[in-house]
Amino acid sequence: MQERLSAVVDRTRRLPHLSPNERTPGNRVPGCVSSVWLIGEMHDNHLRFRADADSPVVRGLVGLLADFASGQTPADLLTEQLDPLDLLDLKRSLSPTRRHGLEAVTKAILRFAQTQTGLSEASH
Repeated sequence: MQERLSAVVDRTRRLPHLSPNERTPGNRVPGCVSSVWLIGEMHDNHLRFRADADSPVVRGLVGLLADFASGQTPADLLTEQLDPLDLLDLKRSLSPTRRHGLEAVTKAILRFAQTQTGLSEASH
């Protein structure tokens, strides 16, 4: 288990951080104890997410969520609703606080996907 988490953290060390101009309150994910920023974009009807965090472990986990959602269409992401952290059995060793923060990131990703399909949160 620890090896998987370590691999996730090692992978994100090679990824660029968001610029200071992108680390704005508008890009910050509420509900996370660590500072987490998420930027959603659309390219050719496919989602693209970039994320950053002030904690290396959280940065790795959030990066994994962002990478998992990137490349999918909004409709596919909203239909599948798979969780890569569950698929890799990473949640088991996380504290309740950290799990809650990652759920906030997942919700932010899904909210962005909904806005790209024209759906409102009220319709779900």
